[in-house]
Amino acid sequence: MGEQVVTDSTANGKAAQQENLNVLQSTQTVIEEALTKMGYPPVMNELLKEPMRMFTVRIPIRMDNGETKIFTGYRAQHNDAVGPTKGGVRFHPDVTEDEVKALSIWMSLKCGIVDLPYGGGKGGIICDPREMSFRELEALSRGYVRAVSQIVGPTKDIPAPDVFTNSQIMAWMMDEYSRIREHDSPGFITGKPIVLGGSAGRETATAKGVTIMIEEAAKKKGIELQGARVVVQGFGNAGSFLAKFMHEAGAKVVAISDAYGALHDEAGLDIEYLLDRRDSFGTVTKLFTNTITNKELLELDCDILVPAAIENQITASNAHNIKARIVVEAANGPTTLEATKILTERDILLVPDVLASSGGVTVSYFEWVQNNQGYYWSEEEVDSRLREMLVRAFNNVYNTHVSRGVNMRLAAYMVGVRKMAEASRFRGWV
Repeated sequence: MGEQVVTDSTANGKAAQQENLNVLQSTQTVIEEALTKMGYPPVMNELLKEPMRMFTVRIPIRMDNGETKIFTGYRAQHNDAVGPTKGGVRFHPDVTEDEVKALSIWMSLKCGIVDLPYGGGKGGIICDPREMSFRELEALSRGYVRAVSQIVGPTKDIPAPDVFTNSQIMAWMMDEYSRIREHDSPGFITGKPIVLGGSAGRETATAKGVTIMIEEAAKKKGIELQGARVVVQGFGNAGSFLAKFMHEAGAKVVAISDAYGALHDEAGLDIEYLLDRRDSFGTVTKLFTNTITNKELLELDCDILVPAAIENQITASNAHNIKARIVVEAANGPTTLEATKILTERDILLVPDVLASSGGVTVSYFEWVQNNQGYYWSEEEVDSRLREMLVRAFNNVYNTHVSRGVNMRLAAYMVGVRKMAEASRFRGWV
């Protein structure tokens, strides 16, 4: 073994701190506006604007080169008035405490919109899994579970996959939790491999949910999906499956992008070919020379634009240049509040992130239910239940948007926060 050196990964996330703080602040702004619109007192906003619990953990890991590296991890539990908290764990170099807080609030809203018996949770570890070995990732996954084991569980807080985490990481985490508790606990975590209690349809659930939202939004706008021009920003898990589903539905996917650039073909891209060539991190554009920028992609002439990458992509500076008739947010926070107002004024139908990307947590709920029952459903049954719940959620938000005369984001927040606020009130917390 070489000389042991202890290093710290905390600094890696500092650069993103200010941007993510803005994401948290904008989330809190809309929460307050939604509660005020519905007549709740200011104390309700004081309760819901921050997570009820925020944990910071330190995870020492022996790396392959013999050094010990200390990783920083977080777990936010936003509100458990409705039921146990639920939400993913992301492995990313830019994870920050404020980002995790904001994401936990969004998870609460998603659960409220789809009417699930959960509050929102979220976790993250500051690391770059692309530069770590399989063994190091397993050690980090197990170390995180040991660090948070006392505050998570099937009736407390249920993790799931998120950015740069997958079913294998969920399997390691479940195994570690089961060892600590000394009994098999499949309901502790969702997004597991099917052989360990995972649900059929979970891997594609987010993209299927976005697809359902696109179908419903297209109906409202009178757009025929067959032949519609679709632009997808991002080609990771959600973006790539979404492009596939849109292609299969007869739409023309005229552009896709990843972190390195974008591909555009007005006649429609060969999605099957691109899916076959993409690497494990969803990148494919490096194989091509005739690329365009992500900025150019967002402003392409199209019927439906799906930001499925990162935050703050549609802003006040480019919202006037968006040519799509429908924007469906598959990513978290891709449109700023100012841009939301501009799109609404331009009669562009925006399906906000907390509604559009709720398919993942819905099928995670199905997985948890199946684990608790010990009875597992077919993929057809999962898809049928998913469609039923998401169509109802879309119509509830859309009808609120129309009847209350508010934009779709505020309508979604009003629907999403209501169940949580009522549960907190009935419990006597406020």
